[in-house]
Amino acid sequence: MQLLDGKKVSEDIKNEIAIEVQALLDKGQKVPHLAAVLVGTNGASLTYVGSKVKTCQKIGFQSSLIELPETITEAELLVKIDELNNNDEIDGFIVQLPLPKHINEQKILMAIDPDKDVDGFHPTNFGRMALELEAFIPATPFGILQLLDRNKIDTKGKHVVVIGRSNIVGRPMSILMSQKGMAGNATVTLAHSHTHNLNELCLQADIIITALGVPEFLKAEMVKEGAVIVDVGITRVPDATNPKGYVIKGDVDFENVKQKASWITPVPGGVGPMTIAMLMKNTLQARERRSRK
Repeated sequence: MQLLDGKKVSEDIKNEIAIEVQALLDKGQKVPHLAAVLVGTNGASLTYVGSKVKTCQKIGFQSSLIELPETITEAELLVKIDELNNNDEIDGFIVQLPLPKHINEQKILMAIDPDKDVDGFHPTNFGRMALELEAFIPATPFGILQLLDRNKIDTKGKHVVVIGRSNIVGRPMSILMSQKGMAGNATVTLAHSHTHNLNELCLQADIIITALGVPEFLKAEMVKEGAVIVDVGITRVPDATNPKGYVIKGDVDFENVKQKASWITPVPGGVGPMTIAMLMKNTLQARERRSRK
């Protein structure tokens, strides 16, 4: 068993981006500027946004954090989105999810200018990605592709089972791995809560990517010897013995599954760091796009 070390690969990618940013500075050009919109005080969201801001500082990006109260109306948030769309200083921005229940997330994501949608959630980017055109790829699937590619894991002709069909991870992952590009050319099965014989499907899989958010869902008896396991899940599980009051668990029963896997991502330290690195890569791409206009 070998670890798919997202910390190491993400650091490599961030260092590559930092070199490109320095080259822009040496030419007297504008560095990429990423903005993040945070509504409310969700603990996990605060942590994620904080990591993104720190990463921007480390690689030389400009960053702006727009903190808004949980009581903000949908109309007021849409006004803020419009301001960011029309701010020429900002190359790309994200709206941190989840949003408060009184706000329609899809309506907010649809309002973001596709050319600034560095999360890759807008239907325009999703459609362009599906057609293999230039697009912002959602950061988590993009990170998984990089993780597989940079560890030279062969995906050509392999059977991949993706568990979970969200528009953020599962569905784009299934499309990307069946395409002709990086970490592609696989035969993909997209499984979900209504899939019959999931255990049997997983036992046929050369690569399993699970994005359910159900702690330790994938058991060793569902995995064949030598399979590659990518765990996207990250759940806070209450634990009175831990000083924080919780422990982080992935979708995979790591200690038992690692005995059978050829490669496996840890949680934390696997897919999570890659997501932030690829958000930075998308922001650099947004900066390049805007410079061509």
